[in-house]
Amino acid sequence: MTTTQRPSGPLDAADLAGTASTGAGARLSGRSLLRIGPVSLLIRRRAVLVAAVLTVLLLLAVVLSLSLGTPYVAPADVVRALSGAGTPYDLVVLDLRLPRVVLAAVAGAAFGVAGTLIQSVARNPLASPDVIGITQGAGLAATVALTSGMAAVLVAPTALVGGLLAAVLLFALGARHGLAAQRFVLAGVAVAFGFRALTEVVMLTADPIDGLRAQIWLIGTLAGKGWTEATWIAGTLLVLLPVLAWAGWALNSTALDDDTARGVGLRPVARRIGLAGTGVLVAAMVTAQVGAVDFVALVAPQVARRLVRAERPPLVCAALLGALLLVLADLAGRRLFAPTQLPAGVLTAAIGGPYLIFLLLRGRRRSS
Repeated sequence: MTTTQRPSGPLDAADLAGTASTGAGARLSGRSLLRIGPVSLLIRRRAVLVAAVLTVLLLLAVVLSLSLGTPYVAPADVVRALSGAGTPYDLVVLDLRLPRVVLAAVAGAAFGVAGTLIQSVARNPLASPDVIGITQGAGLAATVALTSGMAAVLVAPTALVGGLLAAVLLFALGARHGLAAQRFVLAGVAVAFGFRALTEVVMLTADPIDGLRAQIWLIGTLAGKGWTEATWIAGTLLVLLPVLAWAGWALNSTALDDDTARGVGLRPVARRIGLAGTGVLVAAMVTAQVGAVDFVALVAPQVARRLVRAERPPLVCAALLGALLLVLADLAGRRLFAPTQLPAGVLTAAIGGPYLIFLLLRGRRRSS
C-alpha cells in the first residue's frame, strides 16, 4: 500500500484535486510531485521550462556582451577564451570585460531576489527596494561619504550601513499589526521620501565636483567595478542560500490571510519578518556595491510571475530575469552611444517607466 505524503507549503485547489495521484513525479495540474526519500517537492513544470529558457538567454547575453566593443571579439573566440583554450583576445575578454559582465549578472540576480521577497510580503507589485526606502538610505549614506572626502574604499560599507539603517526605520514604522502589507508599503514610501530629501540637501551644500560623483553613484553604474563588488554580492547570496531556500518555500504562504495561515499551523508574522528582512539585507548589499540601479527589482519579479503564470513571483526565475535585464542594460549603455557610456541605471529606468504605464493601464482595464 502506497502512502502519499503531502508536499510542504500550502496547496491551492488544483493541488488538492491532484493529491489522489501517487508515486514519484505525480502530476498535479501542471505540476509534478517529486519524491527524494522522505521529502516531497511540488514543482511547477512551466517554472522549470521558463528558468531553462532564461538561463540560455542569459548565457547568450553574456557572450554577446563579451563580444561587442572595441575591439570586436567573435563569439567563437569568446567561448575559447572562457574555456581556457587561449586566444589573442584573452586580455580583452577575461580581464577587461568579464568582471563587469559577471558583476551585472550577479547584481541583477540579487535585485531580482530582493524584489521578489519584498513584493511578496507587501502583496504589491510596486513594492521594491527603490520604493520602500532601502535604496534611498544607501544613497544618502553614499552621498555623505562621497561629498565629505571619505576614502573611496569606505563608500560601499557606508552605503550598506545606510541601507540597513533605512531597513531598521522601515521595520520600526511598519511593525505594528504584524507588518501588515499596506502599512509596510506606506512606511517604506515615507522613509524613501525622507531620505531622498536629505540627500538633496547634502548635494546642494556639497562641492560641485563631489556632487557630480554622488549623482553618478545615485544613478547606478557598473563602470570601473568588477570582481571585488561581484564577490561581495555573490558571497552574501551564498551565505544566505539556506535562508533563500527556506524563502522559496515560505513564499507559498504569503497569499494567505493570517487566520488561514494560523489555521494550517503557520506563523505568518514571523514569516513576513523573515522574508522582508532577507529581502532588505540583499537589497542593501547590492545597492552598496553598484549604486541605485532602479527598477530591476521592480520589474523582474512581476515579469517572471507572468511568464510562469503563477500567483506569486517565482524566486529563481526572478533572479535569472534580473540578471538578464542588467546584463542587457549594461551592454546597451556601453554600446548605444559609444564611445560615450551611459550608466546602467539610465537604461533600467527607461525600462521601468513603460512598465509602470503598463501596470496603470492594466489596472484600469481590470477596474472597468
